[in-house]
Amino acid sequence: MGGLREVAAAFVVPGPAGVAVRDRLKALTAEDEKVLRLAGDHLGTLASRDLKARCAAGPDHDSERWAERKRTLTDEASSRWAGSITKASHDQWALARRCQLAHIQSLEAGVRTITYRLSRPVGEKGTKRAPGGYGSRQEWFAKSRRLHALEHRLERERADREAGRVHVVRGGKRLLNTRHHLDAAGMTEAAWRQRWQAERWFLAADGESGKRFGNETIRVTPDGEISIKLPAPLAECANSPHGRCALTGRVQFRHRGSEWADRVTADRAVAYRIHYDTGRDRWYLTASWQRPVVKTIPLDAARAHGMAGVDTNADHFAAYTLDRYGNPVGNPHRFFFDLTGTADHRDAQVRHAITRLLHWAKQCGVAAIGIENLDFAAEKTREKHGRRKRFRQLISGMPTGKLRARLVSMAAEQDLAIVAVDPAFTSKWGAQHWQKPLTSTRRTMTRHDAASIAIGRRALGHPIRRRTAPPPHDQSDRAGHRTVQAPSGTQGREGNRPRISGPRTRSVGAGRGANAVDQNAQHRSGRSAEHESWRQDSLPLSF
Repeated sequence: MGGLREVAAAFVVPGPAGVAVRDRLKALTAEDEKVLRLAGDHLGTLASRDLKARCAAGPDHDSERWAERKRTLTDEASSRWAGSITKASHDQWALARRCQLAHIQSLEAGVRTITYRLSRPVGEKGTKRAPGGYGSRQEWFAKSRRLHALEHRLERERADREAGRVHVVRGGKRLLNTRHHLDAAGMTEAAWRQRWQAERWFLAADGESGKRFGNETIRVTPDGEISIKLPAPLAECANSPHGRCALTGRVQFRHRGSEWADRVTADRAVAYRIHYDTGRDRWYLTASWQRPVVKTIPLDAARAHGMAGVDTNADHFAAYTLDRYGNPVGNPHRFFFDLTGTADHRDAQVRHAITRLLHWAKQCGVAAIGIENLDFAAEKTREKHGRRKRFRQLISGMPTGKLRARLVSMAAEQDLAIVAVDPAFTSKWGAQHWQKPLTSTRRTMTRHDAASIAIGRRALGHPIRRRTAPPPHDQSDRAGHRTVQAPSGTQGREGNRPRISGPRTRSVGAGRGANAVDQNAQHRSGRSAEHESWRQDSLPLSF
């Protein structure tokens, strides 16, 4: 009979390795917008052509083919624009390749689950170890047809991977399919066409250390003045020397502006991307750069001042403060957010909830936040959860990846460490050991609050269980000490209780029980309290 799976050890999450800030391009003239549209459309066409060439090369692509692609683009743009385009195409192909492998693994898991359940008798109950059969003959028949569909998809994806083929859509597959459902999306054909063209533009340039202001293609001075190196066919649109176009609009990064200014002043690499938001009719400039990976603090240092345990849910964070010994302090806290609406609204809600959580953790005086290492990649399929459609929608709607990235980057700015723990049994064991003992007339404990305590204790290195079982033999401690907080090696664990002045109960007066653990002070046989002095007599010489 197999036991529970081994719980993974807690670890401190590394800090962010990159930074990205964005600001709006204001006061652009009609001529500036015209130049940006022409450059974005021309470079986007070159990017589409290069991505096609990169996908055609497949896994056999090497440095010689990369150099050939770059030479082909240099004649129609410039060497730096060609370098940015070829690198973006290579990164896009690599991302599509990884997504293809993840899709194949998901299909294989679905095929295994359905095949096993089809082999079981109809109506057989499942166990915690393995699922049972399907509930009815109709469901069995429907799942058998779905199995054939999944096997066909799996065979097609495997053939594509063996052949080195990937499927990539510049502009996004979702936006492409929206063209066939304009009424449901609330868009006109002209609005969709404008957005589609804007998404396929290419106005991004990688930085280069040692060059002026860290980027020769899209140059931004510390004062916020922007100039762009125009492609060769658009050289007549230049208004500055060396084929450059200086924009009238200026940028001023409010967030991390001093860090950005230090980099461009020192001529350190900064990558830029110009983007047009068709819905708002605004132009934006995004600056990004790499940061040296900050060495995370040791796990013992993160645990020294306690921990803030956080349970992630679909609509709120449940948090509880714990001291370094694993004891809950104060009352539970909840930070709510709403994940309905647009993507921008959901992202703003997550950022606002994380901001309030971090400010609360700083006020509590802890140095780290314990959170579950959640990953629902293999846990939200219909094959695993069957008819539990609402549960599948619940876990699919939780932005675990975005939340993890946001929390790590925002916590690093507040000098807070993130300790990731294994999520196994935190909700179940937390409710079992902590929900009822902490519930009172003035405190309402939910299952999520109890789970946050379990997460915090696991991050601190303590077991989730509050106390061990009482001794099974009798009232003595021959089976071990009762509390897990005071092991046998702890000094003073058998010390006298502190004296409490005043009456305690009607049956026990004040000061009683002070020597409860002093066995010599009790009237028990064999103890020194029974006789004032005790000495063993010498053995007789003879009987």
